[in-house]
Amino acid sequence: MKRLYVGSMNSFSGKTLFTVGFVLNIKDMGYTPGYIKPIGKDPVEYEGEMVDSDALFFRELLGLQSPPKMLSPVVSSLDLLNRTLSGRIRGIDKRILKAIDSLRQQNPLIIAGTTDLFEGSMFGINGIRICRQCQAKALLVEAWQGEETLDDIFGAREILKEHLLGVVINKVRAETLDFVKERIVPYLKRQKIEVYGVVPLDSLLSSVSVNQLVEALGGKVLCAEESLDELVENFSIGAMDVNNAIRYFKASPNKAVITGAHRADIQLAALETSTKCIILTGGLLPNDVVIGKAKLKGVPIISVKDDTFTVVDRIESIMGKARIRQKSKLLRAREIIRENVNIKKLLRAL
Repeated sequence: MKRLYVGSMNSFSGKTLFTVGFVLNIKDMGYTPGYIKPIGKDPVEYEGEMVDSDALFFRELLGLQSPPKMLSPVVSSLDLLNRTLSGRIRGIDKRILKAIDSLRQQNPLIIAGTTDLFEGSMFGINGIRICRQCQAKALLVEAWQGEETLDDIFGAREILKEHLLGVVINKVRAETLDFVKERIVPYLKRQKIEVYGVVPLDSLLSSVSVNQLVEALGGKVLCAEESLDELVENFSIGAMDVNNAIRYFKASPNKAVITGAHRADIQLAALETSTKCIILTGGLLPNDVVIGKAKLKGVPIISVKDDTFTVVDRIESIMGKARIRQKSKLLRAREIIRENVNIKKLLRAL
């Protein structure tokens, strides 16, 4: 049985995106991949137990029969931390290793890393030990951040040694794509580090739903509730004069526009372009003309109490960890990984 640890040295590198695309493609090739999230970060309740939401998602995606708790043996929480610090809980490492060892039927088994290779060290377990104890190969998925990414890759090789299978360089912006392919990939190969793919940044996969924005911002939906599942790929701040705003808005498709409730001119200009929602800061309400036009266009208007700076900060955080569970995103993840990752080569090396 083959075990593939999908990890990174940084958060928001796109590990889940890669994993979704990878497992969907190898299922098409006749493989029966499995999945486990040793240390969960996003707890949800399922049949009276706390499990990680990613583990539950992949269980459904792959049609796995294993109990969710087996695929999510440990879920990080304040309670777990307190019990660990007080000495009331031990053996987390053994629980995780036992869960991994029990999943023998799926091939390959994907072991999902968390924030970085070191997370879980206080519990006596982390990505490094998992690879060593479970004879797993590690694939690093790293978002391209210039030479910092190279430092991370070489640092990971020094730690993982023979357990490092290679890397996938992810979220590469269009303007640096050729540089990464023509200069970085050959350099890494000369350093005996295999690169299995260079994946461009994709706006759809980085998007969030309007409903996710509403929940994260604690906003009130004023109209067009039927459009809350629409996906937001960009956001724009409407703080300029209306003529400049129109040019600005036209250059930013599928966006959320953030502006004050008193700027009816900006709101109406946004509704003439590709806008998925309008976020009004300060807790005030727009005029009836704007509401009426937004209803006709099917564009939700969301009122939030926070100021513009706070709203922008929260949205940037949300879009940094966008989920890819909508059907359109699943299909796109499968496509972009198939087109940009040498899956057959990766499987042979594994």
